[in-house]
Formats: sequence, C-alpha cells, structure tokens
Amino acid sequence: MKAKDRRTLELVFKRPVSGNVPWTDIEALFIALGGEVSEREGSRVGVFLFRESRAFHRPHPKPDTDKGAVAAVSKWLEQNEVAP
Repeated sequence: MKAKDRRTLELVFKRPVSGNVPWTDIEALFIALGGEVSEREGSRVGVFLFRESRAFHRPHPKPDTDKGAVAAVSKWLEQNEVAP
C-alpha cells in the first residue's frame, strides 16, 4: 500500500470523524485494498470489495466526503478487519 493510501486509511479512522477526506483518495484506498470501483447512475459509485458490493454517493459540488460517509467507510473496513 502506498504512503498516501495509508494516510487516507488513518484519516478514515480518525476520531472525531473527519469531514475533509477527498473522495478520490477514498476510491484510491478501495483500489489499493483490492477493490473495484464502478460508475453507477447519477453520482452513485459502486464498490466491490471483500466479496460484496456497496454503493456510495460521490460528493458534489465539493470534493470532500461528508462525515456520515467517512463513518460508513470506516465501519465497513473495520468489519472486514482493516485498520491503520
């Protein structure tokens, strides 16, 4: 895993939850963990990782992921034993 992906992983698990994690960095983290990211309808993004699919909303117009989405990513990673 690249250093940038490790920093993103640390930001995702930071408490209190950070509201300034760029979505592109989270997508890169999913790919670094072996996932596949695909476009869905509208601003939805499909992520296939840990043998399951999840859908997320790509933030707009700002590039930063909201706190709720960061918390959801953190919980999903934690459930699959991924931690910084």
